[in-house]
Amino acid sequence: MRFFPKELSWLAFNERVLQEAADKTVPVVERMRFLGIFSNNMDEFFRVRVADVRRRLFFAQTIEEQADNEQLLAAIHQKVLSQQQQFDESYRDVLKALLRKNIRVIDEQQATEEERAWLTTFFDEKIKRCLVPLLIKPSTNLVKAVNEDATYLCVEVIDQGKITYVALEVPTEQLPRFIKLPFKNSKRNKRVILLDNVICLCLHELFEGIVPFDSLRAYSFKLTRDSDYRLPHDIDQSLLEQMEEGIRQRFDAEPVRLVYDRSMPRKMLYFLHDKLQLTSHDSLVAGGRYRNTRDFVTFENWGHRSLVYSRLVPIEHPYLIKYRNIFDAVAKRDVLLYYPYHKFSHATELVRQASYDPQVESIQMCIYRVAPQSRIVQSLIEAVNNGKKVTVMVELQARFNEEANIEWAKQMTQEGIRVIFGIKGLKVHSKLILIKRKEGKVIRDYALVSTGNFNERTAQIYTDFSLLTAHQAVCADVEKVFQYFEAPYRRFDFKHVWVSPISTRSNFERLLASEVKHAKYGRRAEVVIKVNNLVDESIIDKLYHASQSGVKIRIIVRGMCALMPGIKGLSERIEVISIVDRFLEHPRVFWFHSQGRERVFISSADLMTRNLDERVELTCPIIDPELQQHIKAIIELQWQDNTKARIIDADQTNQYRKRGNKKKVRSQLAIYDYLKTVSTHANKLNSEEPPA
Repeated sequence: MRFFPKELSWLAFNERVLQEAADKTVPVVERMRFLGIFSNNMDEFFRVRVADVRRRLFFAQTIEEQADNEQLLAAIHQKVLSQQQQFDESYRDVLKALLRKNIRVIDEQQATEEERAWLTTFFDEKIKRCLVPLLIKPSTNLVKAVNEDATYLCVEVIDQGKITYVALEVPTEQLPRFIKLPFKNSKRNKRVILLDNVICLCLHELFEGIVPFDSLRAYSFKLTRDSDYRLPHDIDQSLLEQMEEGIRQRFDAEPVRLVYDRSMPRKMLYFLHDKLQLTSHDSLVAGGRYRNTRDFVTFENWGHRSLVYSRLVPIEHPYLIKYRNIFDAVAKRDVLLYYPYHKFSHATELVRQASYDPQVESIQMCIYRVAPQSRIVQSLIEAVNNGKKVTVMVELQARFNEEANIEWAKQMTQEGIRVIFGIKGLKVHSKLILIKRKEGKVIRDYALVSTGNFNERTAQIYTDFSLLTAHQAVCADVEKVFQYFEAPYRRFDFKHVWVSPISTRSNFERLLASEVKHAKYGRRAEVVIKVNNLVDESIIDKLYHASQSGVKIRIIVRGMCALMPGIKGLSERIEVISIVDRFLEHPRVFWFHSQGRERVFISSADLMTRNLDERVELTCPIIDPELQQHIKAIIELQWQDNTKARIIDADQTNQYRKRGNKKKVRSQLAIYDYLKTVSTHANKLNSEEPPA
């Protein structure tokens, strides 16, 4: 076996998230939130990856292909059930740890009489108006009626010996999932109850006088659907209309998973199974009492500040604050930002200043995912009001952000921004800004190239590099990318940057082949890769060949890794680690030794077939030697991590890297300290120089 199944590798990644929830050194409220992250990840896994395996099974062309996919589905199901058990154990352990910190999460049976009275009033005033029970009749199309990934209670209604069922959606979109009770809430005793439990407590209040009953019982369940959709091909429809129609298909898509309370009566489970039209290829996952545990991400800290991570105050970039405006700074040298260690406001400030700078003539930008209240988009609108020419490439097919991006496209168009939608058949995943500024008699270009989205919210928890540059040859390539969006039939010659699907794969393979050549001549040959996912089999085969040829390869991968490292005769010179910690590792970096003339790149592209061949991605060289050193220092700190780094071996067992007698290194904190030291040193030099 040369490739680890990518779906099982994805589950191995989510197990690393679950390890954080189980880690007693992690602050307990953060542990609860990691349970929420794990659950949210698992939802997406079924909506996307399991749904894809299921489709491959249905459309298998050969018996062997069908058998392979059936075997893979069985392995997935076995691993999911195992992780569900780990989740339940971790949840119980987190509840005990919270109790030791004087925060008690109770259910309706544990509420005092005083609390029950208060909760009944709260139910009448706040909750009941949000509840509309669905009485499930033989004619009810439950598949269509049930909202995807919402939390439901299936209520068993017994009246005069007859059993009927009611589906009741828990209104987590309108009310908080966790409710702090106002009793015994001294500094030493906080009591919290889930919204689900309050509804169970007051079921009689909901049904009495409307639906006759002798007894009521409720059990939770959640349905997950296939997230795929097909765009219609009506030539009279605009792309926006096609996207809106395609997204509506998602609400009617086939179920792929039913998660339910394992104490649910078998008769109720069989009833749901039939009404939801589940097949033998769909996953039934028994779990604890609560579903939609992704809401645990919102668990508040009602205790001491030590129950959450201490805040790392974002660093102001010392070079940028020397100058009156960002353009003056970047005109003199490239600037590298690393979020969330550096302030994301440096990026928003670039667009804000450009929006009213009299010398700025135009702004071009790619939008993949932005925050709901995006300051960047607001600045683009103001730029139009100030007479600038603004063009925005909006990727409508950004998964699970389609509706938001459709609304952004409509709003920006109404405000006078020229909105384009990229290339048919290719998702635009590049993160780019290009600004043209008239300086004297010439037009000077400024570019921002990022490994992550221009999203103020996710920039607080995702690590990403952004390069601010006025290197005119690089900017010229960025401008060609924007031209490529509108004229993909033309041939573009990119001098410095790599662009998928045109040149990323070939350039990566060319530099890797160069390292192989050096190794064969006995020279030092080394490659360092940092990505979210490494699953492209052609690239992996070339990495195997490089390893066999003597190239030392180090890889940091956050998520899926189909490469199997450390196998004698195949990949013994390849080492892979994965880091899961308080921030989500998101940048992509390629670093080639190149006989000491090191080549360092940042990229929006993972080493996946879709990123190399089916998307528009941009990989940008880091030309400034000092900025190269900063990236290399950051990567080396991550490689030294012996606290949050897991070794990815051929079986993906997620063993932590052993510390031994070495000094403890937790790379995310070490990187923050490194960048603060760099900043302090630079600020000291700034104070000794006259102001710019």
